[in-house]
Amino acid sequence: MSTIIAGHFELQDEVDVARRALAEAGFSQERISAFYLSQAGQHDMTPIGGDNLHSPGAKETPVGVVQGAATGGAIGAAIGTATVPLTGPAGPIVGGLVGAHVGSLFSFSKMKEAGEREEGGRAPIEQRKAGMLVAVAFDDAGDEGRAIEVLRRLGAVQVERARGNIVDGDWADFDPSQPPDIVH
Repeated sequence: MSTIIAGHFELQDEVDVARRALAEAGFSQERISAFYLSQAGQHDMTPIGGDNLHSPGAKETPVGVVQGAATGGAIGAAIGTATVPLTGPAGPIVGGLVGAHVGSLFSFSKMKEAGEREEGGRAPIEQRKAGMLVAVAFDDAGDEGRAIEVLRRLGAVQVERARGNIVDGDWADFDPSQPPDIVH
């Protein structure tokens, strides 16, 4: 694995200039990669698309639905049983079904607000910005400063550091869901 320095740009023309500048600075063309990075959540990393099979922050929802439905169903059936003289034999069944439905709505009270941390969860991680990405791989630690300087001089919006492999211009092991290591 090599060290990779990547810069985010907004325009394709800036990407072309950055690729040429990195090559002129002595970096191998085969170890320079440029590609468009989609917004977080739209990287098509799962069979159904997107980045995750389950929505982040929704892991407690099934438990809340089951708890609410069971509690509401029991209460509804009890009320239905108490009203049998008025509702007839269908009272406990209808009461249980209505109670289960209303109780399942209890899960909404367990949902977190946007930006709110989950119980026992970690702080939100910074996501990569969408846009054009130019990356260069190298093995000599002395090349890092030179790569950062070239990308910043050309107006990279954000510069990050990673470990990986760029072969024939393709960053083969790039994982867009991993948080970036921003170079400050």
